[in-house]
Amino acid sequence: MDLMRSLLLKIYWETRWPVLLFSLGLAIVMGLLTALLPRVLGDIHLVFEKLPFVKPLITALLGVDPGKQLSAAMSQAFLWVHPTVLSLVWAHEVMYCTRLPASEIDRGTVDFLLGLPVSRWQLFIAETIGWIISGLIIITSGFLGHWLVEQIVKTKMQPSWNATIYVMLNLIAVYFAVGAFAFLVSAFSDRRNRAIGIVFAVLLFSFLINFLAQFWNPMNGLNPPEQKSPLAVLRRSADQNSSSENGSPSSTAQDAADSKDVASKKWSIAALSVMHYYRPASVIQTGKFPAVDVSILLAIGFVCWISAGVYFSRRSICTV
Repeated sequence: MDLMRSLLLKIYWETRWPVLLFSLGLAIVMGLLTALLPRVLGDIHLVFEKLPFVKPLITALLGVDPGKQLSAAMSQAFLWVHPTVLSLVWAHEVMYCTRLPASEIDRGTVDFLLGLPVSRWQLFIAETIGWIISGLIIITSGFLGHWLVEQIVKTKMQPSWNATIYVMLNLIAVYFAVGAFAFLVSAFSDRRNRAIGIVFAVLLFSFLINFLAQFWNPMNGLNPPEQKSPLAVLRRSADQNSSSENGSPSSTAQDAADSKDVASKKWSIAALSVMHYYRPASVIQTGKFPAVDVSILLAIGFVCWISAGVYFSRRSICTV
C-alpha cells in the first residue's frame, strides 16, 4: 500500500501542472462556447444555404441530421462534440497514456523505474488510476465552466439533468476507449513521438470515416443509408399522387419495399469510428441512456487495456 501511494504521489507531481492547465483550458472553452454558440448557430440555416457542405460536417459530429435549423437541444449537443472540446480531452490522455513505457524508454529513465521494488502490473495500475482521476477532473472542470456561464448568460441550453449525466457518461466511455488504445500503442512502442503519432492518426482517420459515411457506404454505393436517391423520391411522389387521384390509399407494397431497403442498408462504415458511439444529440433528444454505445466503448477499452497490461508485463525492455 505504501508503494502504491508513493507511485501515485510520483504521478501527481509529474502531471499536476498539465492536468491543471487542461482543466482550466476546457473550462474556459466550454464557457465561451456556451455563451457564443446560441448566437452563432441561430443563423446556421443561412450558412447551410450558402455553404451546403457544412451540413454534412455538423451531421457527422452530431450523429443526427440537424434539419434546416439547429434547436436548443442541438446547440447543447454541438457543445459536447465541438472539435476543440474533444481535442483538449484527447490531447491530455494521449500525452498521459504514452508515458509508460514509451516515454520512460525514450528518456532513458525506464531502468530506474523498473528497478523499484514494485511489479510492472503495479506500475501499470498506478498509471491507470492517475489517468482515470485526471480525466474525471478535466471533464468535470469543463462541465463546471459550461454550467457557470449558463447561470450567468441564461442561454437556456441546459437540458434535463438526466440527459446531461447520460452525455457525460458517454463522453467518459469515449475517454476510456481512446486512452486504453493509447496505452496499448505505448506498450508496443519505444518512442513516445511515434506512439503519439499513431494514436493521433487513428483518431483523425476515425473522424474521416464518420464524415465519409454521410456520402458513401461500401455496401450501398454513394447514397447514405438514411437517404433515397432523387429518382426514388420522385417515383414515390408520383405513385402517391396517382393513388390519391384514384381514391385509394398509398401503396403498402412500396412502403414495405422501402422498409426492406432501409433494413438492408442499416450497417454503415461509421461503425468503424469512435464518434459513431458518441452521439449527444440523440441522447438529448430521446432522454435515454445509450447503453449499447457505452457498452461497446467499454468493451473496446477493456480489451485494449488488458492487452496493454499483459504485453507491458511480459515484454523485453532494453534502453541500450
